[in-house]
Amino acid sequence: MLEGIRIIEVEGLGPGPFAAMVFADLGADVITIHRSDPPAGPLPAKPGLLDRGKRSIALDLKAPGDRDTALSLIASADGLIEGFRPGVMERLGLGPEPCHAANPALVYGRMTGWGQAGPLAQAAGHDLNYIATSGALWYASAPGEEPMTPPTLVGDIGGGALYLAIGMLAALHKARATGRGTVVDAAIVDGSAHMMNLFMALGDTGLFSMQRGRSLLDGPHWSRTYRTSDGGFMSVQCLEPKFYAQFLDRIGLAGDADFGRQFDPDLWPALGKRLETLFASETRAHWTELFRGTDCCVSPVLDPREAAHDPHMASRRTWRDEEGRLQAAPAPRFAGAPDWEPKASPERGEHTDEILAELASKAGR
Repeated sequence: MLEGIRIIEVEGLGPGPFAAMVFADLGADVITIHRSDPPAGPLPAKPGLLDRGKRSIALDLKAPGDRDTALSLIASADGLIEGFRPGVMERLGLGPEPCHAANPALVYGRMTGWGQAGPLAQAAGHDLNYIATSGALWYASAPGEEPMTPPTLVGDIGGGALYLAIGMLAALHKARATGRGTVVDAAIVDGSAHMMNLFMALGDTGLFSMQRGRSLLDGPHWSRTYRTSDGGFMSVQCLEPKFYAQFLDRIGLAGDADFGRQFDPDLWPALGKRLETLFASETRAHWTELFRGTDCCVSPVLDPREAAHDPHMASRRTWRDEEGRLQAAPAPRFAGAPDWEPKASPERGEHTDEILAELASKAGR
């Protein structure tokens, strides 16, 4: 879909590389500028999953010659992705001004947690800090428990990488039409707050509260997970009355007057306790089989390797296991496109000579 688009990625952490992987998955030529020496800390020294389908050039951006090479690469690109704190790229001589001077149509994608401006712009932080500040963490977990979400998904990926990708795609479209690029300021605090709007729209239902456990989808006995007798979990979210009625019938509670008051928040804690006891009386396999093929909106909670072998997930080939590396296929899918197969991740600097030759060839024309 994005063949002919070139993205330059400056090596970083988490959401930046993920956004660049999205572009590579969609067919763009993504060139990652890796550090000449493997960095200390959590960045992988060897090819990482997020590098799949990319090309790699090893440069020292603090060295004048390598910085000039980076600028030449940026001049040949449609977009740039960087994930440093505000001011770092400027100090390297690769901020928006010199890059746009070399390439006016460049879409300059900036991935940060706090944004390019504001009191916290220079502060350190991670996924959990950003979504705590944005409000996105508030309704996570059951009432009375510490708020917690799946790691990286709400902040780094949902509020960060995907918003960066969307913003850059919109800017690339405009740049193609006008010949003028722009700077995309993708802040995880902004994206994760924007993601709250679906939940905030529940205010129109009359079942919305700033108190945890009192809003629609936040606290009801029919919208949570339950532990089973073997230590597994089942998810229940039968929001619509017709699905809730099927759930009650299937689990043997159709004639219970209290369970019949689905939208009474005062009853939710007590009814949740009763369902906790009921689900804890049987195994996850028992409940999975009981609800299989129904519209009760009940599903087992699977770990990623279990998910890879789930009949539905396996039929769609969503998860791929290549030589012990479990990874998910790109999404969304496109009609008529060939089935995706995992692409290799480059060694650090693997394509340096190839990319330098391309630049030399272009300069010699």
